[in-house]
Amino acid sequence: MTKTRRDFIKTSLAVAVASAMPAGLLSSTSFAAASDPVKVGILHSLTGSIAIAEVGVADAEKLAIEEINAAGGVLGRQIEVVQEDGASDNPVFAEKAQKLLVSDKVAAVFGCYTSASRKAVLPVFERYKGLLYYPTHDEGLEFSNNIMYTGADAVQSAIPAIQWLAENKGKTFFLIGSDFIYPRTTNRIARPTIAKLGGTVVGEDYFPLGSTEFSSVINKIKAAKPDAILSTIVGDSNVSFYKQLNSAGITGDNQAILALAVSEEEAIGIGRENLVGVHSCMGYFQSIDSPENQKFVAAFKARYGADRVLGDTMAAAYASVFLWKLAVEKAGSFDVPQVVAASSNLEYTAPEGQVRLHASNHRLWKHARIGKFKPDGQIDILFESPLIEPNPFPKL
Repeated sequence: MTKTRRDFIKTSLAVAVASAMPAGLLSSTSFAAASDPVKVGILHSLTGSIAIAEVGVADAEKLAIEEINAAGGVLGRQIEVVQEDGASDNPVFAEKAQKLLVSDKVAAVFGCYTSASRKAVLPVFERYKGLLYYPTHDEGLEFSNNIMYTGADAVQSAIPAIQWLAENKGKTFFLIGSDFIYPRTTNRIARPTIAKLGGTVVGEDYFPLGSTEFSSVINKIKAAKPDAILSTIVGDSNVSFYKQLNSAGITGDNQAILALAVSEEEAIGIGRENLVGVHSCMGYFQSIDSPENQKFVAAFKARYGADRVLGDTMAAAYASVFLWKLAVEKAGSFDVPQVVAASSNLEYTAPEGQVRLHASNHRLWKHARIGKFKPDGQIDILFESPLIEPNPFPKL
């Protein structure tokens, strides 16, 4: 087919504009027609030791996308999902993040679970100017222009948990966690908080992700006789940990135990009977009694099965998709810097309640809720804080 002079000029201008753009700014939205789908990435562990927690998170994100598409999409465009498996392996997360940004040219990615996986992908998002929505409660001490943090930081989770335990259970603590950045940094923040409350740490121990043998630390706990065990064990290690605690006669009925990384979604895998009486501190529990949460729970069960349950990270992930949608519509663009700018002080009524993105640190104002596991694996909510301002860099 012979090109006209007008065709040649249009093609030349498009090539010139593309060549002038910095790496990473080229996206599926750059020259797409308004009717074309907009691609987003979902990047979670569908296999490996963290899959017990992450599969449900991906399901919640896909539910939100389906709901948005059914309501007409974003800026008149349907959302197309490109899903990748991080396989509970941090280098794989980095590799898949680069694929999503460079090859698939997604407008945003909803993904990661552990802080280690987030740290692995962070330089990829900064290099290629992508945008990640990270839904897990974390230790804080991080800010990036390319990440929106929709889970609680330590000021919104660990500190309220310690304050509640000190007031209601006692002031001697045994700290136990998985051996990576989130547990170790959270406990580094926990120690001065415990000290300020007049408490003491009587033991501290860490285990690699995927560990299944906890008899040695259980013996230490028995010897130390703490008022409270504060756990930051993550993933399928919790199955062995709580079964072995129960076998050793340490249960939620005779020992205060608060898990910062166990919500209702993991209870089935761990065994509901092993969690009875164990406490959890999260921004969201399935038992929240509000119209927004009832709608969320009903929609999730209708989509994935009546026996499925929801937890904090799933609710944060679901809200992340809607926060991205609202920011895109406010900006009138899928361009990452414009979406980030539009996110400042953005408010949304999420399943967990009203939340607001902080004007400067890309985190949400959130409630801290403390509850206790019942025999059915659901949570009896005992405490709810007012909205807490995110503070990823607390003065210790």
